[in-house]
Amino acid sequence: MENAAKTTPGGKVWLITGAAVGLGRELAEHLLATGARVVATSRKLEPLRELATRYPATLLVTPMDVTDQHQVEAAVTAVVKRFGRIDVLVNNAGYGMAGAVEESAEGEYRPLFETNVFGLIRVTQAVLPQMRKQRSGHVVNLSSIGGLVSTPGFGMYNATKFAVEGLSEALAQELKPLGIRVTIVEPGPFRTQFLGRPGTLAACRIADYDETAGRMREYFVEQDGKQPGDPRKAAEAMVKAVEAEHPPLHLLLGKVTLARLKGKLDALEHDVATWEETTRSADFPEGE
Repeated sequence: MENAAKTTPGGKVWLITGAAVGLGRELAEHLLATGARVVATSRKLEPLRELATRYPATLLVTPMDVTDQHQVEAAVTAVVKRFGRIDVLVNNAGYGMAGAVEESAEGEYRPLFETNVFGLIRVTQAVLPQMRKQRSGHVVNLSSIGGLVSTPGFGMYNATKFAVEGLSEALAQELKPLGIRVTIVEPGPFRTQFLGRPGTLAACRIADYDETAGRMREYFVEQDGKQPGDPRKAAEAMVKAVEAEHPPLHLLLGKVTLARLKGKLDALEHDVATWEETTRSADFPEGE
């Protein structure tokens, strides 16, 4: 049975990174409509200007490039100065990249890691002192079904999201005794600008990978605007999870994620069972 919410988001202060577009923007709009206090951060603030005029009392728009330590610290300081606390951090900033591992140049994948992994760490570390002081809070890290199941042509992106998964699971255990929760959100394909963003295809292309990684390149181009996931429903689901009495550590979003994860679990179970004897034989004999 799903957990019922025990409070409403209107009483909390939400800090959202990458809030100008996509799921971040949908979440900000949904929260503001409920009366929540929202801090919307982005590298580009122009898309947020109109929203700021509609919610002058409950919305703070502030610049934040998650790869810039100074901007991150300045934004967190501004939040505490304006609202006095941070109840929910949503690490949403991030983007994807298609291309085989061999096709991916360092100048293409290093910025991906700087944003998706190191940026998330940087913002989290800046916010946690305030949450520890409060002895309360909730960190919501946007991963992906691609953080649980890898796909040919998505290896570099998969690597960033697998890192988010491992970091978040450890973080959840570290923060639980301090009254701070962690939820990892794992969306499938949602109808945002994720696929249509410029510069998300590796420049190098090797013909040998056309039938594997090449299919992901085609997906990026052909499926933009056709994704089955509804961003507004995703925003509602994230709020529901945060407000639940017992929030989930993992929150899958979209039907596609269920089939893909089940397929991986079945394959993993098969390998474990088939190789169990070899697994057990790798230890010293008992007593030695």
